[in-house]
Amino acid sequence: MELIDQHTKRIMEGCKERARDAGLEFGGDTLEYIVTNRDLVDLGPKNMIPTLYDYWVQDVEVIKERSRYELYPNNPYETVINTRPAISFYNDNNPDWLNVMIFYHVLGHIDFFRNNHLFAHTWHEDFEGQALSDKRYIAKLRSEKGRWVDYVIEFSRGIDNMVGLYSELSSLNRHETPILSRLDYYFDVFLQKEKKVRAGEYLKEIERYNQACRDFPDAPDPVFFAEVAASYPEFEALYSKFKDRRHSRPKDLMSYILENSPFLAKDQNRWMKPVVEIVRKTSLFFAPQIRTKTINEGWSSYWHEKLFLQDDRISGNEVGFARVNAFVTALPFVGLNPYAIGMRLFEHVEELGRGGKISYDFQKLLDANLRKKFSREDVSGGDWVFKVRENFSDFTFINTFVDQEFVDKHKLFVAGRRLNPRKKVWEYYIKSRKAEDYKQMLLDSLYHPPSIDIVEEETNDEHLYLSHRFEGKPLVKEFIANTMMGIEFLWGGPVKLETTELIMPAPEPTGLAAFYAAFATDPFPGSSREPSYRRVVYTMEDRKLSKVVL
Repeated sequence: MELIDQHTKRIMEGCKERARDAGLEFGGDTLEYIVTNRDLVDLGPKNMIPTLYDYWVQDVEVIKERSRYELYPNNPYETVINTRPAISFYNDNNPDWLNVMIFYHVLGHIDFFRNNHLFAHTWHEDFEGQALSDKRYIAKLRSEKGRWVDYVIEFSRGIDNMVGLYSELSSLNRHETPILSRLDYYFDVFLQKEKKVRAGEYLKEIERYNQACRDFPDAPDPVFFAEVAASYPEFEALYSKFKDRRHSRPKDLMSYILENSPFLAKDQNRWMKPVVEIVRKTSLFFAPQIRTKTINEGWSSYWHEKLFLQDDRISGNEVGFARVNAFVTALPFVGLNPYAIGMRLFEHVEELGRGGKISYDFQKLLDANLRKKFSREDVSGGDWVFKVRENFSDFTFINTFVDQEFVDKHKLFVAGRRLNPRKKVWEYYIKSRKAEDYKQMLLDSLYHPPSIDIVEEETNDEHLYLSHRFEGKPLVKEFIANTMMGIEFLWGGPVKLETTELIMPAPEPTGLAAFYAAFATDPFPGSSREPSYRRVVYTMEDRKLSKVVL
């Protein structure tokens, strides 16, 4: 691994000038390294961060990827990491014209990292330097504590997918937001959520407060809450508890364990807290990247194509570019390509913005002919792509802009699979060309970790009570035992997990011929019938898992 030479660096600086003129922002200095395919294989398990802490799973992944590379050699072009300054790695056998294309792609990534709001908590930090410090700290701990360090890392990584990214971003954007006032708590929380009063009673309380304002315009609150205390003597205690809980509410399960675990609070176990915090901080750093795969790659592909074709240094290499670009951004008939979908969605956004179609006037039109004729030439499509880059994630990007016009324009469809009973082979067929079905297929492919809440009313020093917020996808049963065992270790006591299980109806017994006939239209017999749901509680105690149906 070495820095690129001066000739290649001049090419990069030329790309920066053109990208800045187009509106991209990527700071000042950047670092570019030349690496071999083997270097990229070795860096992959560390998410391309050379200074990331060492862990045995990474070594296993390196061995696995080396073996895979021996069987299926490949030539990755580049990778870039979100550091200060930004660091990117390039294959050692890229020609100059290909580097021009790749440099534009990388600059698109850096611009996205520095401007998309999901990365706001990384804008002012040098993660590579922090990772090096964390790596040295863990190496020092290993020399003192031995394999227990790896146990703590393993147990922490078992729950690091539930790190509270949005809670972290919320605290950055609303760090000066005051606690709810007594009046707001009474009307917004106490009456609606605690007492769950009827609408008529709620309106009477509003009128009573308005009457107090009319009778005592200078100080209506003391008079009003004197009557509240008579009706609800528990109100003040609940409000005080609410304020304390809001001020110290942890952002996620890992932060709750760090702050409240009786086991980690013991003097002999305090060394574990920094290890858990390192795992949490690392997960928090990578969390926005996994939530912006499609929009991030689409943004970079959108710009590498636009800027490369305008660059006068690529004369004579148009065919080579077309071949590489088609390989990267081609739309497959079966499967998903985030580069292709993201790039075409940005082109779609630009087209909609240029025609003034990102507006309520356009969206309320239902007639297809009127939608085609609608146009407002005074709106800039380029402004809209920058707004989308700044504020959208994969989910909002796909959910907002995948419409029937987009699906029809690119001839997209949802592919189905069925068994041909005569030929005894699987067949792929066009299942749907509807935008809603295609959008749902894209959304189903996105990263969606489980939402786990801490039930503080049921949690104490003896056991931790967790509740899975069911969102249509049950937990993977194979992972429940090991994950809960890790939580039990970090908490120092029994752990309860309340979740929802799906009960699929058993298929009706059929003969072989009927089975094949049914299989041709329903590849998964019984799946067409509605499943039932039940709420269960898993308990992990002394490394033994039990389950109770509620």
